Amino acid sequence: MAQEQKKPDPFTEDDLPEITPDAAAETEEEASALPDESEVTDPEVLRAEIAELKDRLLRALAETENLRKRAERDRRDAEQYGITRFARDLLSVHDNFERAMNAVTGEMREVAGPLIEGIELTQKELLTVFGRHGINKVAPAKGDRFDPKLHQAMFEAPVPGTSAGDIIEVMSEGFTIGERLLRPAQVGVSAGGPAGAPETPPAGSDGSAEGTS
Repeated sequence: MAQEQKKPDPFTEDDLPEITPDAAAETEEEASALPDESEVTDPEVLRAEIAELKDRLLRALAETENLRKRAERDRRDAEQYGITRFARDLLSVHDNFERAMNAVTGEMREVAGPLIEGIELTQKELLTVFGRHGINKVAPAKGDRFDPKLHQAMFEAPVPGTSAGDIIEVMSEGFTIGERLLRPAQVGVSAGGPAGAPETPPAGSDGSAEGTS
């Protein structure tokens, strides 16, 4: 009797797919992400998860809105204040025009009128360009109050008929760009009347002491 031939095993270990460490980790991560059956059926757990997701969504929306506002503010600042250094350098050009015009006399106008008029027009055009880009003059006058946000005190002196903090001299004008100070105006400031000066008596007073007849 012929020996019965053994049939091969239709499925062996060699037929199993090779599982790499990365594939195993990915499978484990996917499995852990699946909600537990008991948690899914628990209304309290579901409500807590919904509340947490809602909170995360609101926080993400708020952060996105803050980023948008910050980007818009940075864009406006770059547009308005991006030329600050260049504008500050151009102030010396304005100062030279100012000094040139202050030195002009009547005789010089008679001799070189068209030239001086051309300088004046160029200076006005420079100020027009400044204004177009948000650069404006800080031009205090004598008698104005000193403002430390706009003015720089170069000296202080007692001056009769003035109050402490009054501007008594303007040495150079200042400039602002937008809401920022580009250069303060340089001024002299009063320290009040001279030391020891008699105070002005109140209106209607004859200087007599009270209680005397």
